[in-house]
Amino acid sequence: MQYLKLSDSTLKRYRLQGLLVEGIHWVRVNSRCIRYNLELIQDWLHNRHDPIAHQRTIHIYQSSLLSNQKKSSQRVSSKRT
Repeated sequence: MQYLKLSDSTLKRYRLQGLLVEGIHWVRVNSRCIRYNLELIQDWLHNRHDPIAHQRTIHIYQSSLLSNQKKSSQRVSSKRT
């Protein structure tokens, strides 16, 4: 992967060794396509020897996802005239 300066085989090796976690660092789109989370992999490379810092980044990333945002409980009232 050019952006990370890692080869495809290196990323695959990291996946198979369990260093990159499915659902966090990468997702399988179908049997032939894998999508990587470049932001989290870059952080993992930087904080490889500080797992607490990397876990903090994962938590911040997951909290920022739309699926984890609290839904507004305000209801729009409809007025009948």
